[in-house]
Amino acid sequence: MKAPTPRDPSPARRGLSICARGLAAAAVLALAAGCATGPNANPADPFEPFNRGVFKFNDSVDEAVLKPVAGAYRRTLPSFVRTGVNNFFGNLSDVWNFANSVLQLNLRHSADNFMRIPVNTVFGLGGLLDVATEAGIERHPEDFGQTLGRWGVPSGPYVVLPLLGPSNVRDGSALLVDRKGDLLNQIDDIPWRNSMYVLRVVDTRANFLRASELLGEAALDKYSFTRDAYLQRRRSEIHNGDLPNDGN
Repeated sequence: MKAPTPRDPSPARRGLSICARGLAAAAVLALAAGCATGPNANPADPFEPFNRGVFKFNDSVDEAVLKPVAGAYRRTLPSFVRTGVNNFFGNLSDVWNFANSVLQLNLRHSADNFMRIPVNTVFGLGGLLDVATEAGIERHPEDFGQTLGRWGVPSGPYVVLPLLGPSNVRDGSALLVDRKGDLLNQIDDIPWRNSMYVLRVVDTRANFLRASELLGEAALDKYSFTRDAYLQRRRSEIHNGDLPNDGN
């Protein structure tokens, strides 16, 4: 690993650079929202026509690629192997969960997320077994978008991101920081890192196969149902289930 030189940016400067890129992305998304706003727009979804187009594209990709691959993955691998894969990626995510819990000054979530890491890494065979959950140590999923929301940054308009799905201006821009905090992003070997990304995507999609089938059967308008469910769930996550009355 190359030793830092005096010309290397400091951690603080790198952090400022990340935040600046996040704000720039937020500005671009906000500009797009303003351009697509119509007189009959839903206040929570001011550029719905654009979002519906992206949603349709994502749905097509899912039906053509992700869903078949996830189905084959589920049929081919035994359940204990899939559970091990899911636990492994969950253990990696606990590191970023812990970092965001600290940034939110949430002591209980910080303690739980911190304890999960050594317990599952040491006693769970590198995270393949979720010993922490069995021991009553709860996982608290956190990301930088939630951290910004906890500190009062408004969500902004609802957006559907290509391939990534439901989001909003705040959370979409926060993905730049989340990527930096993703341990998979620290793998130097690009083919190996990309393989891990693909495996995680397929494993995640496989976990929602039945739910997506039920959604397709039950929802009259899958787009609206997905949007409303996302917005409600996101508000609950940011406020830890204690929803305010101000609509943010």
